[in-house]
Amino acid sequence: MSDIAADAKAWFADNWDADLTLGEWWERLGRSGYGFPTWPANAFGLGATGDEARAINDVRVEAGAFGPPSGIGPMMAGPTVAEHGMPEQIQRLLPGLVTGRHIWCQLFSEPGSGSDLASLQTRAVRDGDEWIVNGQKVWTSGAQYSKWGILIARTNADVPKHEGITYFVIDMEQPGVEVRPLKEMTGGATFNEVFFSDARVPHDNVIGDVDRGWSVAVTTLSHERKNLGGGGIGAMAGGGAMLGISVGGEGGGPATPDLSGRVGDLVGAGGGMGAMASMGAEMFRFIPAMFGKNRDALVRQDIARLYTLMEITRYTGLRSKAAAEMGQAPGPEMSTGKLMISNLMRTMRDFMLRLEGPSGMLAGADAPMNGMAQWIALFSPAISIAGGTDEIQRNIIGERVLGLPPEPRPDKDAPFKDLLVGTQR
Repeated sequence: MSDIAADAKAWFADNWDADLTLGEWWERLGRSGYGFPTWPANAFGLGATGDEARAINDVRVEAGAFGPPSGIGPMMAGPTVAEHGMPEQIQRLLPGLVTGRHIWCQLFSEPGSGSDLASLQTRAVRDGDEWIVNGQKVWTSGAQYSKWGILIARTNADVPKHEGITYFVIDMEQPGVEVRPLKEMTGGATFNEVFFSDARVPHDNVIGDVDRGWSVAVTTLSHERKNLGGGGIGAMAGGGAMLGISVGGEGGGPATPDLSGRVGDLVGAGGGMGAMASMGAEMFRFIPAMFGKNRDALVRQDIARLYTLMEITRYTGLRSKAAAEMGQAPGPEMSTGKLMISNLMRTMRDFMLRLEGPSGMLAGADAPMNGMAQWIALFSPAISIAGGTDEIQRNIIGERVLGLPPEPRPDKDAPFKDLLVGTQR
C-alpha cells in the first residue's frame, strides 16, 4: 500500500462515523483533502495523481464511508476556480462547495448561442466595484437550487467575440435573477432558463482577467466533456450527477441534499445511474434473463456490441487520465469520449426497449425495472446535446485529430458589435 493510501486509511479509520449528519461528514471530508484529492493542496485537495486518487477512493469504499458532494460544482466549477482563481477567491468560494453547503450551476448557453458559444450576448457593465448583468441563459441544470453560478458574459463588444468575454461567479439568490424551470418529456425539470435584470456581481468575483474569460470557460468545458465522455457507463453516472438527474421513476431534478440526515443511512442507498456505473457490463448479463432472452442469438450480438462500446469509452477515459497525470491539458480525446457516450446511450436505449417489447410502451412503476429503459429513451437526446453537440465534437475531431480543413470563420477577427448574431441581426 502506498504512503498516501496508508495515510487515507488511517484518516478514514479515525474520522468516518455513520452516526454523523451528512453535513458534519461532508465538512470533515471536504476540508481534509480526501474528498477531492486531485485538486491542488491550496484548494482543499492533496495534489494527488489519478492513481493516488483511485487508491484513496478504494480506501474510502473499503471503510464504508459516504462519498463527497457531486454535481456541477465539484465536477466543473471547483476545478476551474482552483486553477484560475486567486488565493482569496479559493478560500472564500470553495469551502461551501467541497462541504456540500452550496449548489452551483453553469450559466453559459443562451437562446442564440449554444454551439457557437462565443457569440453570447448577455452583457456585464462595470459600475465601480461591481458589474451589472443583463441577459438570458438557457439549459441551466439545477439553477433553481443553486447558491452560485459560473457565468460568462460580454464585457467588451469592440473586440472579436472570443476576446471580450469575462468569467464571473454570480450569486443566484438576488432580486435581479429569475429562474424558470423547463418541463421535460421525462416528467422532470432538470434544465432552466435564467433571466438577469440588473443583477450585480462584485468585481472580486471575476475569475481570471477581464475580457479574457474565454480561456477560463474552455477549462470548464474541458471538465464538462471529461465527465460526460471520460469512461464508459461510468461517465453516464458522472454526467447524470452533473446534470442533476438519475435513471428511473419520474425524476424531478437535483433537490437540495438533506445535510441534517444521518450519513450512515445514505451508504449503499444509491440507484439509477450510480448502480449502472458500479455494475458496468455485469448488468447486461442478467437483464436479458429477466425477459427470457439470454440465449437469443440477436440479443447476444447486441450485448457484444454494447460491451465493445463500453470498453472503447473506458480505454478513452484511461488515455485521457494518463495524459492528465503527465501534466497535459485535456485534448480531442474528450470529444471522442463524449461522442462515444452519446452513441452508447442510444444503443442502450434501443437494446432495452427491444428486450421489453410491448412493455416498452409503459412507464414509471408500471414498466419493467421501474421505467429505466423508458427514462433512458426520453433523456438520451440530452446526452447528445449537453457539453457540446455531437456535431461540434465531430468538428473538433475532424480538425484537431484528422487534420481536415476547418470550417470558414469570417467572423473570427471582426469586432463583436459588427456581427449579425442574435438580436443584433
